[in-house]
Amino acid sequence: MKSPDKFTLSRRSLLKAGAATASVPALAGQAAAAAPAPAPGGSTSLPVTMSVNGKTQRLVLDTRTTLLDALREHLHLTGTKKGCDHGQCGACTVMVDDRRINSCLTLAVMHEGARVTTIEGLGQPGKLHPMQAAFVKHDGYQCGYCTPGQICSAVGVLQEIEQGIPSHVSGDLRARPLLSAAELRERMSGNLCRCGAYSNIVEAITEVAGIKA
Repeated sequence: MKSPDKFTLSRRSLLKAGAATASVPALAGQAAAAAPAPAPGGSTSLPVTMSVNGKTQRLVLDTRTTLLDALREHLHLTGTKKGCDHGQCGACTVMVDDRRINSCLTLAVMHEGARVTTIEGLGQPGKLHPMQAAFVKHDGYQCGYCTPGQICSAVGVLQEIEQGIPSHVSGDLRARPLLSAAELRERMSGNLCRCGAYSNIVEAITEVAGIKA
């Protein structure tokens, strides 16, 4: 009679393996019960609360909903534009906790408790934000589609410079960045204007900053 080789299972080992296999479905069922129940179509919805333009908004959103779609489709703040939907054109730029971001590249549920400011929250007709007024004065727009994102980004640029955050063209990373045309063009390079009003946009930003390019 041949002795068992390393690939031969004993009766005891076979029973242990069977018991372990039988427990897998039970554990999987417990994990599924602990997870949020999926909505029809396989999606999951979660509540999210954020301050949008100074007003508390409570929404229940599909977890796949971008901040851009939450603003446009759920809160009907259509000033924020959907351009490329890939974070390349900047038309969807908004301020989140005083920082400019592309709202098409972030999920709304990631911003629980955040402060969101859109173009509608910067100013209103008759009481424009200084940056909005400067864009009008210097004709920093033509078709106007990209303008909301341009203005929100411009406000964010001045805040970055004020905070001493360097850019790719900053000569000294330890010193406060210069309010120069080169700095402004570099920082605004993520906001594209098909009409090409770039020089007018720089003039508008420099006026608000109180400098000359």
